[in-house]
Amino acid sequence: MQAWQVHENGEPGEVMRLDEVPEPEAGPAQLKLKVLAANINFPDALLCRGQYQVRPPLPFTPGVEICGRTADGRRVIANPALPHGGFAEYVVVDEATLLPAPPALDDAEAAALHIGYQTGWFGLHRRARLQAGETLLVHAAAGGVGSAAVQLGKAAGATVIGVVGGPDKARTATELGCDLVIDRRSEDIIAKVKEFTGGKGADVVYDPVGGDAYAKSAKCVAFEGRIVVVGFASGAIPSPALNHALVKNYTIMGLHWGLYAQKDPASIGRCHAELTELAAQGAIKPLVSERVALKDAAAAVQRVADGVTTGRVVIIPEGAAR
Repeated sequence: MQAWQVHENGEPGEVMRLDEVPEPEAGPAQLKLKVLAANINFPDALLCRGQYQVRPPLPFTPGVEICGRTADGRRVIANPALPHGGFAEYVVVDEATLLPAPPALDDAEAAALHIGYQTGWFGLHRRARLQAGETLLVHAAAGGVGSAAVQLGKAAGATVIGVVGGPDKARTATELGCDLVIDRRSEDIIAKVKEFTGGKGADVVYDPVGGDAYAKSAKCVAFEGRIVVVGFASGAIPSPALNHALVKNYTIMGLHWGLYAQKDPASIGRCHAELTELAAQGAIKPLVSERVALKDAAAAVQRVADGVTTGRVVIIPEGAAR
């Protein structure tokens, strides 16, 4: 079968190579899946660079999120275990971790549902306890992680402010339903948030960017607000001033979704049931901006790494129906 492999660390477009490899064999309590669609996540780019918290042995196949089909015809969502990721024609996964693909979503949308939307749901609901009527500020609102948070925030009854970079992404954020869109390249985030909220600030901030985005969030978060730290797509990890959190009375909280699979695995299934229902209602629908062939995966991962994409970019192997 064909699979993309990384033989040395570096930029995805330079180090990913499409190889012919043997089809994987399922072990005890595992299932072999035909990959119908593989969603590209920013961590896939970090894996290529050797900058992710997990460093699989070389060579490895990236791809941490797929929609696949079992031998008996079930359509499922899975997180393939590295080093044998999902940018391939077939994968092997632990049967206990499989989740049914929501009928309301096609293969590409289902492949993009799991990590980003679960992260958003746990971050906004379990960690930040977002309430209807509160104001939610989402950084990188037109991206894969941010667009999920925007949809989940709107579904929860929040007023959503989306921060983006550039007019094209601003249009995407508006189409997603943001009540206010701020272009960080040409507008003052702090002033715009305070003006929109009557000086109060944002009740919840969802930050997958870090760096300057975090610094500005701390200056426009509301009294008893909550800043949810999801990641550091900017490459800069901020050092928060805890005295500032003290005098302004706000909370800084981290969200590492992967820990729930270890510490509270039943919560993953409960969250998926909630997301499936929201998808059935039409309240959430992953924004798939590009569907690319397997042969074009390296260039697609590089575009995600460069931050020039909106929504999700999904790989569709040849022969996959949707």
